[in-house]
Amino acid sequence: MSFPFPLLRLPRLVLCEVFKSLNIGEKIKLSICSKKVSTQINYCRLYSQKVHVHLDMYSNKIEVSENGEDKFKIFNWSVSVIKTNRQQYQIEGRTVSVISYNKGINAFWENDQKGFLSVLRYLSKIFQCKFLISDNYKYDSYEKTISELFDLQVEFKILTICLNGSKDENLLWNLISSNFGLVEDLRISSSFNSGFRPVFTSWPQKIYIMSSAWFTPKYLLTCTTCTTISLEGSLLENNDLDETLWKWQTGGFPNLEFMKILSHNITNNGTTILGMKLRELNRLVIQTNDGSKKATIKTGYGRIEMSVTPF
Repeated sequence: MSFPFPLLRLPRLVLCEVFKSLNIGEKIKLSICSKKVSTQINYCRLYSQKVHVHLDMYSNKIEVSENGEDKFKIFNWSVSVIKTNRQQYQIEGRTVSVISYNKGINAFWENDQKGFLSVLRYLSKIFQCKFLISDNYKYDSYEKTISELFDLQVEFKILTICLNGSKDENLLWNLISSNFGLVEDLRISSSFNSGFRPVFTSWPQKIYIMSSAWFTPKYLLTCTTCTTISLEGSLLENNDLDETLWKWQTGGFPNLEFMKILSHNITNNGTTILGMKLRELNRLVIQTNDGSKKATIKTGYGRIEMSVTPF
């Protein structure tokens, strides 16, 4: 005859090691079994920078993975969706109907969008995870979800923002722009139809902007903490790049590893860059004044790239 194992009677240190040995799915499933188990798992602080949470707001799906493997999917549905074999579990202090399967669960909420946010808050307590939002920025829940995550001070592996001048998007930008230090890779798609222009009060590690005509030379000279700068559809000119490269040589971009700028205003007939024409810069190796770093420049019509390596 078999008996239930008294898991919660184990010494706390032993219990923590048991929790840490579980895979992502096992940790999540066990944590929602009861409030006591959830409390113990939260106490053990199963933090890992390797845990990523990918959001799909179109289908209300959340995918949790570690090292890109061991993927566990959480689908959030309305209770009006007819399903059988539901069991009752605890998520964020709420009793939720859940269907469990091998690599995921289906959770049923009175309001599936609020349920989506509840699951995100819950995951942020269990893991010190990084969130990925690489698309789905056109859906109604986008602004509310992003704002909620920034309120929780979570970190973003990838954050995609679409800016077209709408009131909601402008408001969201003003709310989150001071917290871009929490973002590793910020990707911006923009097509402005109004007088709104973003103001950066902080910078991510990496920034990629499509249609970056609004990204001024002043912005470029200000984003000195970025490791990667990639601008498409820019209006920057030769003299802007000349000033930028001089600033890099004097140590003004200490973290920069790669920069790429595409602009029709980058020409071989305009102002020289570092005293040379555009074609003369191609394959040129330059270095900082203190000799600590070098960079290889590649050029073409309307394009300049710079790859930085330390000596």
